[in-house]
Amino acid sequence: MLRDIASGNDPQVIAVLDIIKHADPDVIALQGFDYDLTNLALRLFADQAGYPHIFAARPNTGMATGLDLNGDGRLGGPNDAQGYGRFSGHRGMAVMSKLPIDAGKVQDFSALLWRDVPCPSLPVLNGKPFLTAEMLGAQRLSNTGHWIVSIDGPNGPFHLMTFHATPPVFDGPEDRNGNRNHDEVRLWQQYFDGQIGIPITTPFIIAGDANLDPNAGEGRRSAIINLLADQRVQDAKPRGNSPTQDTDTVDWSEPTPGNMRVDYVMPSVEWTITDSGVLWPKPSDPLADIAKTASRHHLVWVDITR
Repeated sequence: MLRDIASGNDPQVIAVLDIIKHADPDVIALQGFDYDLTNLALRLFADQAGYPHIFAARPNTGMATGLDLNGDGRLGGPNDAQGYGRFSGHRGMAVMSKLPIDAGKVQDFSALLWRDVPCPSLPVLNGKPFLTAEMLGAQRLSNTGHWIVSIDGPNGPFHLMTFHATPPVFDGPEDRNGNRNHDEVRLWQQYFDGQIGIPITTPFIIAGDANLDPNAGEGRRSAIINLLADQRVQDAKPRGNSPTQDTDTVDWSEPTPGNMRVDYVMPSVEWTITDSGVLWPKPSDPLADIAKTASRHHLVWVDITR
């Protein structure tokens, strides 16, 4: 990835940069960005995008466990890592900002064990726990990570809460991924309730990929429905030009399951929302091909003030 960013001629890198520059956000949460120990790739990418401040921590994706977590009788596969990944750092997360980031105040829940969250929805198969005691002692909740990043805004500090949940599919009758996805999405409400972490008193924004649509697809949709309805956050219902639902954020139309809303930006109630949208251009828009080259996911944006 560093090679492709540095080359200046990689089509996807160019397309992602074009989309970010077009939207021109003050703060952006990137999903699916490979992590390296010194953030060399992220620093180069942020420089090209025009962002002086960055944050990224090691994600759970690709982090080896030495255990057969998916029960296929083999060790060392991408599904045996803490989060699906073909190498350590595969498809991590990153934050880029035009505003200063206080890395010393970041709360990182990525190491939290699944069994240790309040009322975990642990998978069961044939009436018995699917994960052994050894697995439960190793398996983290976060597929990628859960971060609360402190940012110094023009009207005082605020916090960006970002995460990338596991897809609630690609498992078996035990519904391991569906249950994990549910608990990853629910974690933010448990944080609000004071059940984990250190409480914050400043405004926040949740921005990330829940991999869960409130109205369609597989997964335990109650998790995202409850989060969207929580009185402590606002759902701006950003809209684009998806051919199915205008709140869709990802193009999974080929071959299945179709376009869905799985990416979210949810400000806390302290903010006033002035505008929002999904950067999903119409087919006739010159940005349409650029957006398609950049990602199947479309950039979600919300303008806020306080």
